[in-house]
Amino acid sequence: MKLAVVGAGWAGLAAAVAAVQAGHQVTVLEATRQLGGRARALPVTLPDGSTTVLDNGQHILIGAYSETLKLMQRVGVNLQTALLRLPLTLQFPDGSGLVLPHDKPYLPAPLDAVAGILQAPGWDWHDKRSLLRAALRWQLAGFRCPAQQTVADLCKGISPRVQAELIEPLCVSALNTPASRSSGGVFLRVLRDSLFRKGHTGMRASNLLLPRVDLGTLFPDAAATWLGAHNAQVLLGQRVVQFNRQASGWQLRCEGETTATLPTFDQVIVACPAPEAARLLTGPAPAWAAQAQALQYEAITTVYLHSALHLPAPMLSLRSSAGAPAQFVFDRGQLGGPTGLLAFVVSASQGSKAEIEKQVLAQAVSLGWRGLVPLQTVVEKRATFACTPGLQRPPARVASRLLACGDYVQGPYPATLEGAVRSGQDALMLISTGRTTASD
Repeated sequence: MKLAVVGAGWAGLAAAVAAVQAGHQVTVLEATRQLGGRARALPVTLPDGSTTVLDNGQHILIGAYSETLKLMQRVGVNLQTALLRLPLTLQFPDGSGLVLPHDKPYLPAPLDAVAGILQAPGWDWHDKRSLLRAALRWQLAGFRCPAQQTVADLCKGISPRVQAELIEPLCVSALNTPASRSSGGVFLRVLRDSLFRKGHTGMRASNLLLPRVDLGTLFPDAAATWLGAHNAQVLLGQRVVQFNRQASGWQLRCEGETTATLPTFDQVIVACPAPEAARLLTGPAPAWAAQAQALQYEAITTVYLHSALHLPAPMLSLRSSAGAPAQFVFDRGQLGGPTGLLAFVVSASQGSKAEIEKQVLAQAVSLGWRGLVPLQTVVEKRATFACTPGLQRPPARVASRLLACGDYVQGPYPATLEGAVRSGQDALMLISTGRTTASD
């Protein structure tokens, strides 16, 4: 088949790789001049005048991201050099917090999580017992809960300290939505797959995988190279502006720096963000477009600061509040970046760019960290959809021979890289099984 993929983010590139493997003629159309979508690289100038490549937001992967990790290997990424593997660690600068054991002999999951809870410094027996009882309750329920239940509802009975130091950071890092508004069902799915399942080969599902390279190098650049080597076209600067239905498929009209002449495609996969997909598909599929347009969003802010600090670990949890919004800080100098480069992450962020940057600086000073110089603050206003209880996400099938993929499309995961990759692969599965040509 002649197949077009509109968008070269992680979902679109995953769909394109799967389509090439299935033997299709693939054309990827990307409106910008950069690959990666909302997980992409960007340049920044350091205090000494030199430049380095950072990311539009600090991302992490976990060992449970099995499809993402397999796909990265498929296109030639060396996981050992590209990612730093750590045990699940949510440790604060004072040394308290949860760290799963990683010394031999290795405990099988979920016993490693139980051991980590029992050994967590700073938690008393009431804290630990409240979490273990809740975890047992979730397991006995098959990690399911009523559709309208929030994470806050789910965690009633867990001590306030554990909720503040574990549940809320886990929730905002995985779902990017505060526990009071997050889907309990999706949260349980994340816990089940990260703590009670096997991870990718040689990894625990709960392992943290911190990128040692920029997000472009981590996957999109390698994917584009692989696609080119397998006779697929990746066309940048090609903004699709119109879909025209033909008897045998779809004709796409583009506006670009050098507009390409495109054939009629047998199948099209729309892999751009939900607002752009809704705009494009209002004509061909108004009901689908309305559902995509109805999604609400949460922002993520990453504040890059430079200092002479060397953190005790590549990643630390931070106690956050309204005036101290960062939940995590990453020492990029320990992850292959310039020495002294720190990335403070504010999930579900609110407020202006300048206000958040000022609050994060004050938060760092309150920890006794001095000499911090702001480099760049990146606000992704629509970083993820708001993962709320009972949310109705748009389906993958849009119309006959027309599909959508992206982390916002119907699926079991929140807006994560794994969710994006799986949605791209799922779209190809629908094509392979012939479930895209029925009447609308």
